[in-house]
Amino acid sequence: MKVKDAMTPQVRMAKPYQPIWEAAQIMLVVDAGALPVGDDDRLVGMITDRDIAVRAVASRMSPDTKVSEVMTNQVLYCFDDEDVEDVADTMSEQKVRRLPVVDRDKHLVGIISLADLAQYDKIQAAGRATAEITQEYESLTEADIQACFLFATRALEDASFVPLEMEHA
Repeated sequence: MKVKDAMTPQVRMAKPYQPIWEAAQIMLVVDAGALPVGDDDRLVGMITDRDIAVRAVASRMSPDTKVSEVMTNQVLYCFDDEDVEDVADTMSEQKVRRLPVVDRDKHLVGIISLADLAQYDKIQAAGRATAEITQEYESLTEADIQACFLFATRALEDASFVPLEMEHA
């Protein structure tokens, strides 16, 4: 399966000159934890809710701070015609939960996340990516990978989800 078949095609983009409060509002409206940052037709970075919380709020920066001051400049991306399994491997290796998707002309055409992989019955690919983000894959069994995937999927779908082991801790 190709990335273009699994990705989310409608992507809101932040601008580097926008204040971070506007980026946070966009995240709220589209229910996303990350936004690609674009300047004209170029992908120049990513901003996450964590970037805003850790780099801006924790440093007591103003809500009017420009996105470019707190965004991640290193842009990892994938192409829309790549195989989903290859992209899942890249996500695992790079320890990221989502990647912007570009066409071969490097225009932003979507975003792919672990949740997107899960929706397209890529339990093995999404489970492996999720497991590798948190621990070494070589030591995991297929059952471990699937449990990791199911946990991640449930946590993504339901913010109030608490695993049974943690309820009594």
